Amino acid sequence: MKSIRDLYADTGMSYDPATAGCPIELGKKQRVSIVALGDVGATMLIGLRLLGAPVIQDIGIFDISGRNTARLEMEINQIYGPGDWCQGMPPVEVIGEDEIFQRDVVLFCASRGVPPVKSGEKESQERPGAGGGPEKPAVDVRMVQLEANREIIRHYGELARKAGFRGLFCVISDPVDPLCAAFLDSSGLEPCKIKGFGLGVMNARARYYSQRDARFSRFLTDGRVFGPHGDGLVVADSVRDYDDDLSLELTGLTRDANIKVRDLGFKPYIAPALSSGALSVISLLRGEWHYSSLFLGGAYLGIRNRMTAEGDQFEDVPLDDRLYSRILKSYQELVEIRKNMN
Repeated sequence: MKSIRDLYADTGMSYDPATAGCPIELGKKQRVSIVALGDVGATMLIGLRLLGAPVIQDIGIFDISGRNTARLEMEINQIYGPGDWCQGMPPVEVIGEDEIFQRDVVLFCASRGVPPVKSGEKESQERPGAGGGPEKPAVDVRMVQLEANREIIRHYGELARKAGFRGLFCVISDPVDPLCAAFLDSSGLEPCKIKGFGLGVMNARARYYSQRDARFSRFLTDGRVFGPHGDGLVVADSVRDYDDDLSLELTGLTRDANIKVRDLGFKPYIAPALSSGALSVISLLRGEWHYSSLFLGGAYLGIRNRMTAEGDQFEDVPLDDRLYSRILKSYQELVEIRKNMN
C-alpha cells in the first residue's frame, strides 16, 4: 500500500515540508491581520474574536471600504460577555494596506469573483467525474473565480515581497490551492510561509452527512478528506477499511453541499468561514492536527497536517490503492492548473 509520501516518487517532487522550518514562533500569541472583510472575512473575524484568545494577541483588519472596517472595529470590540472567561479576547483595530505584512499571520479573504446565488447550480449534475465522485460539476464556480482573484493575490504577493514578510500567509479565498501557488510565484516567499484553508469545511460537511446516514458512519472515526476545496475533492469513508463506492458517493454529497444552501437562496459562507477559517487557523496556531494545504513540490494539496518547530508534519498513513490513485490524480490536476497560470 502507498501513502502520501509516495507522491514524491510518483511525480518527481523533491520539496519536503517537514524540514522547511516554521515561519512563526509556536507557543506565543500571534499578531494577525485580515485582508478583506466581506461575508467570509467578517464571519471568520467573529470566530477569531470569540475563540482566539489562547493564540492571538490582536487582529488588524483591512478592507477597501473604510466604512466597513470602521463598523467592524466597533461591533467586534463590543462582543464581550459578563464572565471572567471573556478576558483576553483579541482586540481588533483598523490598519492600512502598508501595515498588513507587519504582523505574524496574514489571512487573505479578498475575492472579486464570488458567483451570485443560483448561478451555475443547474449544471452541477450533468457530467460524470473521474475520481472525484460519481457526479462532477460541469462548471466549477471556484475555478471561475481564479482568473479574477489571482490578480488580486498577485498584488499582495508584490506587497509581501517589498515588505520582506517573514510570517505566515494563509489563503481563505477560492480557489484556495491555485491561489496559494499564485501567491508563491508572485511573492518569492518560501513555500512553508504559505498555507491554504479550504478543506476544513469539506471535512465538516462529510461529517454532517455521515451523522445522518449510517452507511457513512465510519467517516466519523476513520474518515479523511484530501485535495482541493471543490472539483477534485477526495473523501475517504475510512482509511483503515476503504470502500470505494461509499467514498465516491460521500465525495459527491460533500462537494455539492454548498449547492444545497444556494438552492435555498443563500450564499454558503458561514460554515467555510468558521470550519476552514477560524477553527482551522486556531488549530494551526495551537500546533494541532487540522486540514490545510501544503506545498508538495509542484502544487499545494489539502491534507491533514500540523505545524511543528521543524516544519509541517503531514499524516502519512497506508492508503488503499484506489484511494491513492484518486489523490494522485487530484494532485496532478493541481500541478497542471499551476502550470497553466504561468
